[in-house]
Amino acid sequence: MQKFRRVFEGIAKAGQSTDLNDFYTELFITERVSGEVNKEHEVRLIETASRKPAKEETPIKLEDIFKPLPGQDQPSRTIMTTGVAGIGKTVLTHKFTLDWAEGTANHDIHFTLPFTFRELNLLKEKEFSLMELLHHFFIQTKGILRYDLFQVVFILDGLDECRLPLDFKKNPIWTDVTKSTSVDVLLTNLIKGTCFPPLASG
Repeated sequence: MQKFRRVFEGIAKAGQSTDLNDFYTELFITERVSGEVNKEHEVRLIETASRKPAKEETPIKLEDIFKPLPGQDQPSRTIMTTGVAGIGKTVLTHKFTLDWAEGTANHDIHFTLPFTFRELNLLKEKEFSLMELLHHFFIQTKGILRYDLFQVVFILDGLDECRLPLDFKKNPIWTDVTKSTSVDVLLTNLIKGTCFPPLASG
């Protein structure tokens, strides 16, 4: 949790970190319709901005981004945030993780597992099972064998830094979380939601 609480942004002096909760400014988050993205990858696209909402836009609170929008029954399974460089998308993911870890939001989520593409790029030529990849980054999860029994949020930060193909069309469907394959195949299947079936609510 300390990793996400202390950051080198905002009002911190050079070489010093500051508490995220002390300087975090709420971003305006809105859903932006993108038929191509939603149709091909079933991804809900949201946009972060430091501007006021237009009349036709519906602002979304950070803690509500997975909840169904008005008129919808099902919560969003996959979310992609967009925005200009430096707007605060990475800080947004840190704040989401910190709020969850401190128990101030998203109490229904059992695990929040943040990855960065900067780290994933280093594994481009290696093969892992999904369980091995999770244990590689999160040693404390080694005792967990059935993630499909929990509500889990996977965060992939820094898409603009990605050096993996993320070939959604050519990569095979991969449902065996104990069988090794390329990191690229694991990520495309994780994003599409084929690795874990949806957890029934109720």
